[in-house]
Amino acid sequence: MLAHLPRLLVLWRIVAFYRLDKLVPADAPIPLPVRAALLLVRLHPAWWSAEGMLATYSEGERLRKALEEMGPLFIKLGQLLSTRRDLLPPGLLDELSKLQDRVPPFPSDTAKAIVEQELGGPVSQFFSRFDEQPLAAASIAQVHTACRLDGREVIVKIARPGLEQAIQEDFGFLKAAAEWLEARSPAMAAFHAWRIVCDYEQVLLGELDLLQEAANTTRMRNNFPGSNLIYVPEVHHDLCTHNVMVEERIYGVPVSDNAAFERLGVNRKVLAEKGLTVFFTQVFNHNFFHADMHPGNIFVETTDPANPRYIALDCAIMGELSDKDHLTVARLMMSVMQNDFTQLIDVAHQAGWIPPSTDIPGLTREIRRLLTPMLQKRMDQLDFAPILLGVLDVARRYHLEVPPQLVLLMKTLVHVEGLGRELYPELDIWSLGKPLLGSWLAARMNPAESVKSLMKQTPAMILGLSDLPGLVWDSLNNLRNSAAWQERQWRELQQLQYRMAADRRRDWLALSGFVLGLAGVVSSTGLSAFLCLLVMVLSVVWRLLA
Repeated sequence: MLAHLPRLLVLWRIVAFYRLDKLVPADAPIPLPVRAALLLVRLHPAWWSAEGMLATYSEGERLRKALEEMGPLFIKLGQLLSTRRDLLPPGLLDELSKLQDRVPPFPSDTAKAIVEQELGGPVSQFFSRFDEQPLAAASIAQVHTACRLDGREVIVKIARPGLEQAIQEDFGFLKAAAEWLEARSPAMAAFHAWRIVCDYEQVLLGELDLLQEAANTTRMRNNFPGSNLIYVPEVHHDLCTHNVMVEERIYGVPVSDNAAFERLGVNRKVLAEKGLTVFFTQVFNHNFFHADMHPGNIFVETTDPANPRYIALDCAIMGELSDKDHLTVARLMMSVMQNDFTQLIDVAHQAGWIPPSTDIPGLTREIRRLLTPMLQKRMDQLDFAPILLGVLDVARRYHLEVPPQLVLLMKTLVHVEGLGRELYPELDIWSLGKPLLGSWLAARMNPAESVKSLMKQTPAMILGLSDLPGLVWDSLNNLRNSAAWQERQWRELQQLQYRMAADRRRDWLALSGFVLGLAGVVSSTGLSAFLCLLVMVLSVVWRLLA
């Protein structure tokens, strides 16, 4: 953790300068560690030097500006929160929504220089017009409108320079924190926090590669040819590089612009139902789903208000599930829709998510208690976030194994439910989703489809027969060496347990010193308060160095 101290100090300064501690309600029940963190924020000199911040900017403006200054990882967090009008006040959400496409842009001269360097020539060689004023600017890239030499209107997406190092630095700290938590919390170990952070780091780094986004966009466009559900713009692959992507310019209304929908007479019920159909189609029929569905990436084509169509942008973050998890998720969702919680637990058990010694009846009762109210309510009556937190709490208490590859799907569900709540609160997601999911499961479990899949694999299986003797020999060698390997693993496990026990002792000593010092600072004045503050600082420094 000591290696990440400079970055922590930067984040400490930003939180203090923008007085983010003031966002916590004074009458809120605050745990002691959070109280200590709030006090630590107010000890930074930047907190005292930013007295005019409260009068100059609203709470939402301070939060937005702080997230922008913290960097792309925190901007992504703000984008996710901006879809959850059930969690935060309107003032905060209106400002966070600006993070979707109104992040401060980098200079247009820099943008043109990147385009010319990437394409290998002056802008005029490729475009008859290149608009210097950005159309939109987000955390990863900004977009300029242009016209190709043949008259086609396009947008030019340009990656922000210097992002990779900032992202790796933030994820380095998150991975260290996740590893520390996993070593001390069985719940975090079961949730695979470190692997989830590593997976999301790769997802975000992949978003920097605009060639990957171009390939994703084309694949998604090919999945919906001539669809009346969704339109995906055409990519101009001859002008795409790692840092520049050119695609067809589209015209539509942002999915969050309810005022425009009212003015144009858009059928929002049809739009909401189409959105759910698109989600189920992507997840189950294609196994390739848009995993960054905040309102800045989704537009609506309104030429036919009675039958509107989605327009999908920014296909940088896409999700895929393994065959096993794909079928497991489908069966879990069908069990929920059928109100069959015994079957839900059976499916999770077969997938290996539930430890053998788990109290299955108790777990079934907990899941039924959490999910039954959700199935009886309309979208506008659902409070999805507490339900999700409740499920995660059950997973912690029963030591359930949550596969990290499902985190992107959970993130997508949060986005979809937030968008659905905004578009058409009366949407009945269960009655609409059940036939869609049922038809996919019926096709997946069709014996004819199973035979067809087996026939496709037969040539590869025949070709692999020649490798069988070698595989048998390798297996016998592995069995012979397994005893020595298990003994070595046992010794390493014992050493790890000793180190974890020592780390826990240091944690408690440092925490005790910090809490005692905090109590002294709160209750003392003058020299005594200073000495208590010194005890707090020394406790933290000792733990970082120990």
